Amino acid sequence: MQELPTSVPPHFHRLPNQRWQIYSPQTQQAEQFATEIGLSPLLAQVLINRGIDSVKEVQGFIEPESLVLPAPTDEFPDLAASVKLLREAISGAQKIAICGDYDADGMTSTALLLRALRLLGANVDYAIPSRMREGYGINDRIVEEFHSEGVALILTVDNGIAAYGPVARARELGVKVIITDHHDLPPKLPPADAILNPKLIAESSPYRGLAGVGVAYVLAITLAQDMQKVGGLVNPLLELFTLGTIADLAPLTGVNRRWVKRGLRLLPHSQLAGIQALIQVAGVQPGSAESLPLMNSKSQASNTLKPEDIGFRLGPRINAVGRLADPQIVIELLTTDDRELALKNAMQCEQINQRRQELCQEIEQEAIAWCEESDLDLQQERVLVVVQPGWHHGVIGIVASRLVERYGVPVFIGTFEDEAVGAVAHKIIRGSARGIPEFNVFDGLNFCADLLTKFGGHKAAGGFSMPADNLEEFRNQLSIFANQCLQPEHLKPLVSVDVQADLAEINLDLYRQIDALEPCGIENKAPVFWTPNVCITEQKIVGKGGHVKLTATQDGNVSASVKAIAWRWGEYFPLPRRVDIAYRLRENSFNGKTSVELELLGVRLPANAATSRPPKFGKVEFDYCDRTYSCSLSPAGSIEELRIRNSQGQVLAVAPGQNIGLLGNSRKDAREVDVSLPFFENLIQTAKHALGI
Repeated sequence: MQELPTSVPPHFHRLPNQRWQIYSPQTQQAEQFATEIGLSPLLAQVLINRGIDSVKEVQGFIEPESLVLPAPTDEFPDLAASVKLLREAISGAQKIAICGDYDADGMTSTALLLRALRLLGANVDYAIPSRMREGYGINDRIVEEFHSEGVALILTVDNGIAAYGPVARARELGVKVIITDHHDLPPKLPPADAILNPKLIAESSPYRGLAGVGVAYVLAITLAQDMQKVGGLVNPLLELFTLGTIADLAPLTGVNRRWVKRGLRLLPHSQLAGIQALIQVAGVQPGSAESLPLMNSKSQASNTLKPEDIGFRLGPRINAVGRLADPQIVIELLTTDDRELALKNAMQCEQINQRRQELCQEIEQEAIAWCEESDLDLQQERVLVVVQPGWHHGVIGIVASRLVERYGVPVFIGTFEDEAVGAVAHKIIRGSARGIPEFNVFDGLNFCADLLTKFGGHKAAGGFSMPADNLEEFRNQLSIFANQCLQPEHLKPLVSVDVQADLAEINLDLYRQIDALEPCGIENKAPVFWTPNVCITEQKIVGKGGHVKLTATQDGNVSASVKAIAWRWGEYFPLPRRVDIAYRLRENSFNGKTSVELELLGVRLPANAATSRPPKFGKVEFDYCDRTYSCSLSPAGSIEELRIRNSQGQVLAVAPGQNIGLLGNSRKDAREVDVSLPFFENLIQTAKHALGI
């Protein structure tokens, strides 16, 4: 074995900077529960982790149609008034205008209400504010334009709850307003004629998690029922509801779970020309829902889409248009019955999404290069603020999410733009933010409100603008806020793991049992398994995105090998030969054969040590970077010192909480080394793991 280096050696494996959180196994309860419901103990443990631990709860979870729901009119106080306003406008041939939003939720909401109101005989049109020039939400220009066009009733979708000024202006002009939105409530509600927002109803309501498209769906169906014109309307609207709900990352609980499950079965045989065209250009192949029957489940085998088909294939193609182009492309796509026009618009979505992918990759690479070249101390700053000229602000939110994955800290990313004030142009910054579980983005922006001209968002994400001159003060204030709520241990991306599994247990039978838990998504995440000490027997880089395709093998009573993919992990290639892995399961169909693969979410170096902690000051051997070391806790005066020895007899000695260690064959000739360097830091963490500390 060679000398312990002070820089990263050629054989050093850079691994994702992660922290794992593994649910405590409830082995006895899971086995008993599995017997009762006819499910693998692995998935019984997953259900227990989700707070489901009785046969009755499982029945309602597997078959959400079996649950009795309250009527929407009993839950939404202004729903009856909204229906009355719309009926009066339709019967009086008054003009109705929808004000939508440019994200997938806003565009599907707009398309849903356009289709419904036109079928119900309304004179209806729509407008969506310019992302580049105006930003989010209804504004005075749109209100006044609607008024000049003779609009009698404005209907907002996925926006409006914070638009006090524009709504007040509409009322001044004699235009009635119905707000349908799902965003957080401001201190003072706008003076609308009616407001539909699930944040205004009880937290226990099954309607509480609706996205904007869900509120639009409730209004459209309730109106159609009131007018006794439901025929032929429900299924097309349910498809749009499903598309928007998943693309907006709404929780798949309550009515969302029930309706999305229906919609996913409808989508492969969509009645909408636009969705058929979108599925075609995206290359989505419906899977066979051959989920194993659980208890008295009535699920039938049928072609269905998975939430990830929308989340990773259809949704991004819609969202890309709102980020880079004219949302009218999507509205037309989702409202036309002309198959030729639908295919043309779907192809536009495809081309725009390809451009979006290129922009994201370019900006991400530039942002990483800036971070690596800058003298950043994220342990001290606890937040990353990166602003550069020439970036397209329509896609920087996606890049922010990727930087969070990479660096494990909240990310505020922006670009410089010119804003005209009269005849004078001022430099401003427009940006997006993404958080980590322990950091509230909206609270962070609010902490810096005196520096911002505009901001909004929620716990996980937000947007902001400010004068360019405020950048350094903004960075300083955000760091102060981050240091108030984040500890050093929070500054790693979190991998939440459900249960340990042997690779021999990974098969189609288990995968199809997971199908019974679908739809999986926000607040009902797909099961995450982990397997310790697997051997990576094959690995290679595939695709433009730098994905790692590999084979994982586990030795044991029954040796097993499983193919796996690690998305966008090219920078970690090659992975060490021995690792612990965390993963989800995915189906792979090729040449008519179906198999189960792993989708890697996490990887860490294993500890080849006994599961119990060794005696005090005892030695333990472990492998790191394909080499064997020994380690121990040893007395050094009044403290316990961590000592790591290689096969040449060199020892690295580190006192608790110190960034400088001693390296040498004896303490007399040892030299000081910086143990915060990546190689030493990972070596020390692996040794601690081996010692059980």
